[in-house]
Amino acid sequence: MTRREQRENVFKILFRAEFHPSEEMKDQISGISDEIENMSEKEQTYITGKCEDILGHLTEIDNAINEVTKGWKTTRMGKVDLSLIRLAVYEIRYEEDIPTKVAINEAIELAKKYGTDESPAFINGVLAKFA
Repeated sequence: MTRREQRENVFKILFRAEFHPSEEMKDQISGISDEIENMSEKEQTYITGKCEDILGHLTEIDNAINEVTKGWKTTRMGKVDLSLIRLAVYEIRYEEDIPTKVAINEAIELAKKYGTDESPAFINGVLAKFA
């Protein structure tokens, strides 16, 4: 599985977090291995660890997003856009081995696949403030 595919699976779990209580998220995260064929233990560990870490920093991430957005608090954002922004902000702030430009580009590419027509531009505008 490529890094992009791993990131996409992390995004899918973050998206689920919008619809499940926090106490169910452990099951949602661990269940990802049942949904993906041929996932190695290393890939599962990476995805699981990253999801748990992002969810653990969610308040800090949302506060950072709310600080840079004008008129768009996290409570008003579309769930796909918000999940992608959270993932990218986490990568920018907490993962030193991922360049900021890569985190932004990957979020935009996933927005093209999962978001609305306006999602890539919206996400790029929000994340540009972190760069």
